[in-house]
Amino acid sequence: MARRDTGTDDPRVRVRPNRRGSRPRTKQRPAHEDAVIGMVTRIDRGHYRIRLEDPSLTEDGTGDITAMKARELGRGKVVVGDRVGVVGDVSGRKDTLARMVRVEERRTLLRRSAEDGDAAGTERPVVANAELLVIVTAVADPEPRPRMIDRYLVAAYDAGMEPLLVLTKSDLADAGPLLALYEPLGVASVATHLERAVREAGPDGAAAAGTGVDAVRERIAGRTSVFVGHSGVGKSTLINALVPEAHRVTGHVNEVTGRGRHTSTSLQAVALPGGGWVIDTPGVRSFGVAHVSSADVLRGFPDLAEVAEDCPRGCTHDEGVIDCALDEWAAATDVDDAVREQRGSRVASLRRLLAPSLEAEDPTLPSGHHR
Repeated sequence: MARRDTGTDDPRVRVRPNRRGSRPRTKQRPAHEDAVIGMVTRIDRGHYRIRLEDPSLTEDGTGDITAMKARELGRGKVVVGDRVGVVGDVSGRKDTLARMVRVEERRTLLRRSAEDGDAAGTERPVVANAELLVIVTAVADPEPRPRMIDRYLVAAYDAGMEPLLVLTKSDLADAGPLLALYEPLGVASVATHLERAVREAGPDGAAAAGTGVDAVRERIAGRTSVFVGHSGVGKSTLINALVPEAHRVTGHVNEVTGRGRHTSTSLQAVALPGGGWVIDTPGVRSFGVAHVSSADVLRGFPDLAEVAEDCPRGCTHDEGVIDCALDEWAAATDVDDAVREQRGSRVASLRRLLAPSLEAEDPTLPSGHHR
């Protein structure tokens, strides 16, 4: 039997236009020169809360709008702290959405590495454009974790951020031994004892006087700061004292495990009275830095980086490495004993940060420290 001709001449055949190829695609993207600039303050299930640099553009004058990410931005990660360009409805009225079309160049980028599963070792952006990494740790209850502090310092130097060590609950134990671990690195520090005052006076902000909070406020005024710390150290309590309208949920330390409960569950930037931003991060029990190299850490120590330029190619700067220039510098005989001791302490502290196994047990603290 002969086959029936069902070609394009058959009236029963509908010829549809090739829609996919009917319009050539272009790699050119609109410049969006009319985009207005703002900062991402919170991300919630694909919605980006943005504070515009010109608050008068919004109906209520706050500058706060909600936006969706434009497809043309691709799969690139947008994080809290990013300065972005938005178009469309920037009135900030209820149920309106602007469109985020551009991410401005980042000045700094705080990153961490995934530590579990197939993604282990993969770096993840956390916060953009922050100047100060505020490492919050308790002197006691829960006990301090120097290895966690070390990881945060490594991340700060990698990001090009200045670290600030804020000790909480300093009325419960002597902070001196912990501070001695970081004195050779020149890490700035502030001691606070806010928690007991809050319990006695209530969480209305009046308890902040005389607790060290004013010293923290002075350090972060006018700057964009990221607060980090493991669970239970009092980070949310401190932020509520600095910015009462933040209303961050606070928790307590489990008396059995000695661990804190996660209270902050998402990153959020809150404006400081008088200027500046505080970016709160969820409390964590680990912070991966596998993506950071020794050269990244050394950038945070210009004097040691200059000395390390005389090291052999590929030098890891670890203790015992042959011909490491850091050893010769630390043992120099043309300086007095005090300078030589100071140099040795600084090199030893740097090498602790460069240690490839920062997940190891915490180093033994000097005797007399509260455990």
